[in-house]
Amino acid sequence: MTDGAASGDAASGGAVGDDRPRVSVERDGHVLVIGLDRPEKRNAADLRMLRELSLAYGLLDRDPALRVGLLVGHGEHFTAGLDLGDVAPAVGEDGLDVVPEGGLHPWQVEGRQLTKPVVAAVQGTCLTLGVELVLASDVVVAEVGTRFGQIEVSRAILPFGGATIRLPRRVGWGDAMRWMLTGDLFDAEEARRIGLVQEVVPEGEARTRGLELARRIAAQAPLAVQATLANARLAVREGDAAAEARLQPELVRLMRTGDARRGMEAFLSRTSAEYEGD
Repeated sequence: MTDGAASGDAASGGAVGDDRPRVSVERDGHVLVIGLDRPEKRNAADLRMLRELSLAYGLLDRDPALRVGLLVGHGEHFTAGLDLGDVAPAVGEDGLDVVPEGGLHPWQVEGRQLTKPVVAAVQGTCLTLGVELVLASDVVVAEVGTRFGQIEVSRAILPFGGATIRLPRRVGWGDAMRWMLTGDLFDAEEARRIGLVQEVVPEGEARTRGLELARRIAAQAPLAVQATLANARLAVREGDAAAEARLQPELVRLMRTGDARRGMEAFLSRTSAEYEGD
């Protein structure tokens, strides 16, 4: 069902006189399904969509009942990128402000990242901010016909949602520069070859497979999932030594949780643990 409170929060980020949400928010157990919902524009992101997306990410981050996000696009396309006609005039001296109170930057390029994992399921067109949303996610599923493109240079701007930072790290310098500096499009198999995408699935199956993976992650001990994600990010951000220094303290902390006890009991009884996040 649709999360009414989240939809109400998201609606507050839109333009005056236009009340139709650009982002859908739906709970599936411990999974928050976040949908780009402007299919008539191939989910091109205007300011309203960016702000609603920020609020949806903020909800995912702060609600203890939510353990994983699933990011999808309604209709035939994930996103055609920015609606420059709407967004460009809003770029001021300090750049673009898309984070209302209670939100979290959808590209996570302002020093704060989600503490919970996100699975992205993409199809059709995935351009510019779409690739950057993929890069800010943790597991990515793409339909076989998906076309990707980091095409900002062909619009006389640079990728400003994190691609210049994350794409070389994710796929290697040469492949990152090949696609960012030419603005050429590439397909799902190339995206998997370079490591941008983890699974390529048949047409029409990205959301289903993405939800399977999100539910699988959500079934694990949430504090352990968050600690694993945080330590891996620490290694990327600050290096191996910083991450290594946190391994033993985090192990001690997790071993004292109720979920660790539940996990041990399930191991001894050869049953599946039902984790509660404490």
